Amino acid sequence: MTDEPAILHVDRLTKRFPGVVALKEVTFDLREGEIHALCGENGAGKSTLIKCISGVWPHDSYEGAITVRGRPARFGNLADAKQAGIAVIYQELALVGGMTVAENIFLGNEPTRGGLIDWNKVYADTAALLKRYGLDLDPAALVHSLGIGQQQLVEIVKALSKDSKILLLDEPTAALTETEVEILLRIVKDLRRHGVTCIYISHKLDEVMAIADRITVLRDGSSIATLEARRTSKDEVIRNMVGRPITDLFPRHSRNPGEVILEVRNLSVKHPVEDRLVLEDISFFLRRGEVLGIGGLMGAGRTELLMHLYAATGERTAGKASFAGEPLCGNSPGESLARGLALVSEDRKRFGLILEKDIGFNLSLSSLGTLCSGGFIDANAEIKENRRFFEFLRVKAPSLEAPVGTLSGGNQQKVVIGKILMTSPQVVLLDEPTRGIDVGAKLEVYELINRLTADGKAVILVSSEMPELLGVSDRLLILSEGKVGGEFPDTHVTQTDLLKAAMAHC
Repeated sequence: MTDEPAILHVDRLTKRFPGVVALKEVTFDLREGEIHALCGENGAGKSTLIKCISGVWPHDSYEGAITVRGRPARFGNLADAKQAGIAVIYQELALVGGMTVAENIFLGNEPTRGGLIDWNKVYADTAALLKRYGLDLDPAALVHSLGIGQQQLVEIVKALSKDSKILLLDEPTAALTETEVEILLRIVKDLRRHGVTCIYISHKLDEVMAIADRITVLRDGSSIATLEARRTSKDEVIRNMVGRPITDLFPRHSRNPGEVILEVRNLSVKHPVEDRLVLEDISFFLRRGEVLGIGGLMGAGRTELLMHLYAATGERTAGKASFAGEPLCGNSPGESLARGLALVSEDRKRFGLILEKDIGFNLSLSSLGTLCSGGFIDANAEIKENRRFFEFLRVKAPSLEAPVGTLSGGNQQKVVIGKILMTSPQVVLLDEPTRGIDVGAKLEVYELINRLTADGKAVILVSSEMPELLGVSDRLLILSEGKVGGEFPDTHVTQTDLLKAAMAHC
């Protein structure tokens, strides 16, 4: 990178919310043609900084200054930022599934002819854009027919169609497969050739090191360091993120598994809507005090397995399941929870939380039955228990009264985990528990898993990250197209072994 003037400069930016200073005199600059990564723990201020740069938070709501190409950027809204060539791609995509690729790309910006939308031009221009960026997508394909990775690329092309020169990518690979991640990273690198400059936010440090020119680390709302990617290391980035060196990314205590608490034999499950099996002839067992890791590619049936065991979805067509020696054929998640089986869903915002409610409300929601006296909720007991888990999980928030929707992803995940721990489960089903959270929050999840197993609880861990599966699990079960692709009695295997098992039935 050259030392040319910054295309975007943030000078001593401070953003306050009631009771919280989210950003404290943050200074940041973006050079033209670079990929600049933003790293930091959940709650470090990354998303707040992006919202200030992109006009979500108007210029009069924060202190400090933002300049674009040397000119003051006094954005009052997103439209002002877009006018200045700034676009944001969020993890939650803003596409209309029932519309085509072309319709989505030009939605709200359709070319007209004689007062009517010129559909020929819409599709011709879309084809030209897709060709320009080397994307093999059909402009006439409906968006809901595409994979998540392809939808992410449509979102990027949509932003570029408006001649955006600064692209802000917020956790763009959180829900992508490894193949889709490779494609996306290639596209982002290629954008430089087309005059696009990127700010890239990710908790996946391998991606950051592979793609970034420079890395700025935020911690507790402050800009800590800006590092040249080729002259630094993951260890240095982590040290700046958490304020201390971390020598073991997967801390694991010695475990002494006990008797079998959950057993599944020849389980087959039908899709809740379509006439097909999502799981076929699945068998495994789980012992107290151990972690069973379940891996596989997207769509392999991992989530369907956990959701079915929790009685949340799927019709069992064959096989048996038992929990603590008794048949497991619950009629509802409530019944499963009452028996001691708890699930942390991969989609915490949809299935784990009521975002507009406060932390305390969410924490005690699943255990209100144990907090009742004389048919009424014992408010004092509820507050005491909520405070105990709030402190135990070290949730970063002003108080229990803070709305969950205002928390960072990592702290939202802590609330979800706290909610199920308050039910005193015997088996905990964790579906992608570290997706979208930073390395510090991941370590806290791993330590929590260690505490659960030390207390004799059993854990099933579903993860798309193979190093995580290998580092945290005692045994591994790999699914492939709804079937068992491989079983490993210990974790003395390689990622290549796991990938072969994941593709066994593909």
